[in-house]
Amino acid sequence: MATKRSIFEEVDATHAPAVPAGGMIAAGGGGARKAIRRWLMLLFALVVVMIAVGGLTRLTDSGLSITEWRPVTGAVPPLNDAAWAAEFARYQAIPEYQLQNKGMTLAEFKVIYWWEWGHRQLGRLIGLVWAVGLAGFLVARKVPAGWTGKLLLIGALGGLQGAIGWWMVSSGLSGDRLDVASYRLATHLGLAFVILGFITWFVLLLGRSEADLLQARRAGEARLFGLGTGLMHFSFLQILLGALVAGIDAGRYFPTWPLMGETFFPADAFYVPDGAGGAKAVWHAFFENAGLVQFIHRMSGYLLFAFGVVVWLRGRKSVHASTRLAFHAVMAMLVVQMAIGIVTVLTVAHPHVAITHQLGAVLLWVLVIRARFLTRYPVAGSIRKGTV
Repeated sequence: MATKRSIFEEVDATHAPAVPAGGMIAAGGGGARKAIRRWLMLLFALVVVMIAVGGLTRLTDSGLSITEWRPVTGAVPPLNDAAWAAEFARYQAIPEYQLQNKGMTLAEFKVIYWWEWGHRQLGRLIGLVWAVGLAGFLVARKVPAGWTGKLLLIGALGGLQGAIGWWMVSSGLSGDRLDVASYRLATHLGLAFVILGFITWFVLLLGRSEADLLQARRAGEARLFGLGTGLMHFSFLQILLGALVAGIDAGRYFPTWPLMGETFFPADAFYVPDGAGGAKAVWHAFFENAGLVQFIHRMSGYLLFAFGVVVWLRGRKSVHASTRLAFHAVMAMLVVQMAIGIVTVLTVAHPHVAITHQLGAVLLWVLVIRARFLTRYPVAGSIRKGTV
């Protein structure tokens, strides 16, 4: 029979009420979220470096210096004079050497070779970091519930990226091409940004608990999320158009702004010579005419900026302070990126400026994804802390 107690009687420690257990969402299946997040952040950094090295490889015309795809044995560079001579001989057989670099010395060849070799080695390193990291987490059974497929997806896309890289390079090894096909370059760069986007989203997800994410989603802003998604897609399109510009060195033409030369629309925009005194079909101009390709990239940039302003005006009205700040960051980077783009044109795509423009695209891409994430999973503010 329970002992009667006065309503004023103190309860000693032996009769303290039990602390409620955590909810089912927080219990079990959590895995090593922090460790996996750090691993993904390492992959993120490596992919960013890969994009920068890839851009410099393109700017230095080094991408066709290795004419074979050997995923395993290709990791070993030439180790003696005979191996270097054989490698150089293979390069001398392709159009880039015969039509553009005739007379190049072995020492000059080594410079472009090391750029491409480093680019491919970095790709191998990324694959190794992914494979070893995932294997370790799987063996230790530290992968959170539902995350195995997500982490495998990154590796699958990385493998596909290697194959597309060779598909891109192979387009410049025959015929009369001096560079790789621009649409293949755009595919290669586009997939790199897709991989970077998935890693960014996963890092953001792992930065918060499952319980927090579930609760935050209930406060999500659906309309703003839709606008953020549209801005993300538009940014991706502009990245692809930028790759088409890089693919044919279109950034080195029409070094004037706001006009292209002396006109708004470039002359002969739909003309591409066929090498026999005639002209190719009009559709080729959208990939091969430097004036038209650069004009489309410029116009798309203006439209992206205008749409970005619309999204920012909506984002700055968000009820969540962190979301507002995220869209402020996007708007600021849009302004910076447009300014860098103009400087890139005026400096005839100087390598330092051009690579800064490419890295600016990376930063803008990540900021857009982060802002979009916060519209789906907003961070609750506090009146006391002034973060509402």
